Amino acid sequence: MYLWLKAFHVIAVIAWMAGMLYLPRLFVYHCDAPKGSIQSETFKIMERRLLKAIINPAMMVTWVLGLYLVWDGGWYKSGWLHAKVLLVLILSGLHGVYVRRLKDFAADKNTRSAKYYRILNEVPTVLLIGIVILVIVKPF
Repeated sequence: MYLWLKAFHVIAVIAWMAGMLYLPRLFVYHCDAPKGSIQSETFKIMERRLLKAIINPAMMVTWVLGLYLVWDGGWYKSGWLHAKVLLVLILSGLHGVYVRRLKDFAADKNTRSAKYYRILNEVPTVLLIGIVILVIVKPF
């Protein structure tokens, strides 16, 4: 059962990361759309659906299965896991930032530039690299 849950955990992580990489890209393009335009309203729908249908559920499944795997596998004393959890907490915080930015766009109150979202788009990649290295290499 452990390996099945591990497989579903990895699937959830992939879905979460796909959304975390795509949503700020939508924000970049949304910045260029005039407020109230059909294009802007379409971006609002896309962003909301991506968050509600993919990113939020994938994050929840990632956390639930991840915590179970830690407990069942006895990994909770491992140093690499503590570092990984820190990075996942930062990723979860970034998820919260995305939710806030989505609400700003939904209310036509975005004050951030496309450049801001381009930079924000790189953060999940850096976190993902660190997380994968910690899980595969287990350096400590």
